[in-house]
Amino acid sequence: MIGIGTWRHWGLAGWLAVATGLALPRLHAALDDQTRLALETLSRLKDADLESNAALKNAVLKVLEKTRGEPEFVEIVRDFRLPGQEAELVRVAALHPQTSQAVEAVRMVLASSQSAILTQSLQGEQASALIEVLGRSGDARAVPFLQPLLNREAVQKAAALALTQSQEGAVRLLAAQKDGTLAPSLAVVVAPALRSARWPDVRSAAQTVFPETTAAPGKGTGEFPPIADLLQMTGDPQKGLAIFRRPEVACSTCHQVNGEGVDFGPKLSEIGSKLGKDALIAAILEPSAGISFGFEAWRVELKNGDEVFGLIVSDAEDEVEVKQQGGQSQRIKKADIATREKQPLSIMPAGLHQSLTPQEFVDLIAYLSSLKKVEPRQP
Repeated sequence: MIGIGTWRHWGLAGWLAVATGLALPRLHAALDDQTRLALETLSRLKDADLESNAALKNAVLKVLEKTRGEPEFVEIVRDFRLPGQEAELVRVAALHPQTSQAVEAVRMVLASSQSAILTQSLQGEQASALIEVLGRSGDARAVPFLQPLLNREAVQKAAALALTQSQEGAVRLLAAQKDGTLAPSLAVVVAPALRSARWPDVRSAAQTVFPETTAAPGKGTGEFPPIADLLQMTGDPQKGLAIFRRPEVACSTCHQVNGEGVDFGPKLSEIGSKLGKDALIAAILEPSAGISFGFEAWRVELKNGDEVFGLIVSDAEDEVEVKQQGGQSQRIKKADIATREKQPLSIMPAGLHQSLTPQEFVDLIAYLSSLKKVEPRQP
């Protein structure tokens, strides 16, 4: 850990000039050396007590002001435990829903005493983006904000899918289906996700509550053509891109294509060069049949009763790092772990095709097939 003396060695006046005098650019923009140094210095001072160091506090608050609307804002609020930032955290989550910082932002708001601000935000134009982020958070505290949205036509499908991503939300969906209050149009959206949920009791109940024949209106009977027939159909990559981005399909909430999307599952930028159409079709229809090395799902139960679910990306002597859906990572001391168990099912849910017509499915495959490695031009 770099202490206060380190940044004094660089020069308090110089550091303050950088921290307070530059407009910090967006994450995707090139950062000049001074700005990089300012952000790096902040990241290394995150354990500093701002209340005992007025100069540092002033610098941090000025950098915070310059990062409003950007993902860096979330990191500064988190690292320095700055109170009273809930409204801007919600705004950042809505502006950058595909980032891991968005998930961190809504989790901080849900844990705060000002979480009611989400109710008002979910009434506005940013509702769809916030619903997506709340779902990816997997936080049970999001359920009371999402469940009322099942009755709002414009966002009800997105809300239903978001509820499937936490155990509490899944249980409430099962209960609604049992008592007949879940709309049929929503039942078909959530059925595949619940039948392949990571919680055994939810998965078992969903097999009974949602029969395999559950199909969306106009999507057919639920029976899909065999792979050989799908390979004979012609798809449209542009239509497939639109399907890839649909909230109910949610590919971009776990995969990146050329830097767009969430870095969680395998990157798909060159997937068309790695897999043929037949393999792509099989991977979507049966995601658990061939799980890629390094993308096995793990359930880690902590001694305090909490549960962490995701991909183990680092397994050191005294701690493990788990990347969770949404792209954010959590480091866990091994001394705090009660059990950890590799899951037999892919982290990618089965049944994705059931929300699509065969033609839509083929369009999606055409888009994925078009994502190929760009060969360098020969001189």
